[in-house]
Amino acid sequence: MLVENAARAELNMSFAEDRIIRKSAEEIEKMRRSGQIVRQVLNHLKAMVAVGVTTMDLEKGAEKLIAELGAAPAFKGYYGYPCVLCTSINEEIVHGIPSEKRTLKTGDIVSIDCGVVSDGYYGDAAVTVPVGETIKPELKKLLEVTEASLYKGIEQVKIGNTVGHVGSAIQKHVEANGFSVVRDFVGHGIGTKLHEAPQIPNFGKKGQGAELTEGMVLAIEPMVNSGGPEARVLGDKWTAVTVDGSYSAHFEHCVAVTRQGPMILTQ
Repeated sequence: MLVENAARAELNMSFAEDRIIRKSAEEIEKMRRSGQIVRQVLNHLKAMVAVGVTTMDLEKGAEKLIAELGAAPAFKGYYGYPCVLCTSINEEIVHGIPSEKRTLKTGDIVSIDCGVVSDGYYGDAAVTVPVGETIKPELKKLLEVTEASLYKGIEQVKIGNTVGHVGSAIQKHVEANGFSVVRDFVGHGIGTKLHEAPQIPNFGKKGQGAELTEGMVLAIEPMVNSGGPEARVLGDKWTAVTVDGSYSAHFEHCVAVTRQGPMILTQ
């Protein structure tokens, strides 16, 4: 959910080491519990997605379940954002605002981004879901490639690698399949704040940016367009869309850097 233009993302790929907050095993366990709440909510919402459902229906379902699970929403009120979820349909990349007026239609794809805070620690994840029994083959491929690129990035979450290893793996997989990576929005560190250092671009080169060390927790979130990578923000100051009107997909996990390798907290 972190907004950055490409130049700033490039500039800030390496934060000062003392600004990166490493977590203890106990803190990572708390974050895992937050991550499991996010996953339960997203699984519930995936089952709700159907023709005729509004994005506000998803919003209400998420808000109710988050409360029942004893957590608080991470997004609502964040810099004035009005809702619990971000729901982005078709050409919307991220930060789409739920609305009674946005009804899901056959062949749509909807990205659902959810964050919670529990016991002082944040969890954040996203999925993109097809609407109806069938979608166009190119959209099915877009979803498959975007989700696979997330796991390509996660594979690089190893002590001694860098942020650039993660972004490079994502970018290479996306572009090898004929799609483009959004530059204006990037992933981020996460912990007792929703957004912490370092930024995690979904592009880059191995060896570039902050080194990955034990205890770091990263929100890795490729945003992939079927057309060009360019984005613009609508008049509501939140919803980001593709400039060329192409479709976009978004998947996200929170991942801890451990001696045993990447630990997905939102699995």
